[in-house]
Amino acid sequence: MSGGQSFDDTASRKLEAVYQTPDVIAQRHRTLTALEPREGERILDIGAGPGLLIADMAAVVGPTGHVTGLEISEPMLAVARRRFAGSAIGDRVTLVKGDATALPFPDGSFDAATSTQVYEYVPDVDQALAELYRVLRPGGRALILDTDWASIVWNTADQPRMDRVLAAWADRFADPHLPRSLSRRLRDAGFHIRRRDTLAMLDPEYDPNTYSVTIASVMADFVTGQQGLTFDEVQAWQQDLAQLGAEGRYFFSLNRYVFLADKPG
Repeated sequence: MSGGQSFDDTASRKLEAVYQTPDVIAQRHRTLTALEPREGERILDIGAGPGLLIADMAAVVGPTGHVTGLEISEPMLAVARRRFAGSAIGDRVTLVKGDATALPFPDGSFDAATSTQVYEYVPDVDQALAELYRVLRPGGRALILDTDWASIVWNTADQPRMDRVLAAWADRFADPHLPRSLSRRLRDAGFHIRRRDTLAMLDPEYDPNTYSVTIASVMADFVTGQQGLTFDEVQAWQQDLAQLGAEGRYFFSLNRYVFLADKPG
């Protein structure tokens, strides 16, 4: 991720576990299907994270293509660098530390770009989209995926506590409801919107290898001490989720939104 949020070593390791759940693997597959990367293309991934999407795209663009990953967090960059060290596709990947609002690339450098779960962290989204537009070639395309955190449905035995946890978590983002304004922002930046889709994260059972359970651990670290939430309260929140799972009453759903846009040629 890039922009307004950085991650320490512990958070980076936990996020890598989130990215390797079947839920997020399926998200990456849908992202690739929508973007349709092609052999020989130059692609930019804004908010490279642990580099998993980069690896998928690098495999598709082949030896004549190249994928550049931009990431603001040094610990996340270290995870991505380890992923490509000695890799057979390492020579077609470049990792750069930088910010989404000041992309360190010349105009028209890329055929396509991706940004997944990034712009909701960025305080100046309009500047970030202007930079995205600038570095794409005429006719280039961009795929943006972000979450509206008001769409979350999470069963709980203590709704007031859940509400406090989710309110504290929303403070993590510059705009926790970014998809609502993204169409207008993309058009204002000069893009033509080709496609918009909903991507639902659905975990109807409690399973440690799912998005919701792994992200709950990340959330617990962040919200402890926020909005008066004590360590014991946050632990009780996590225990409630596990108990609901044991009773067959666990349920989680969250909507993410995919925007595919073109820079007019």
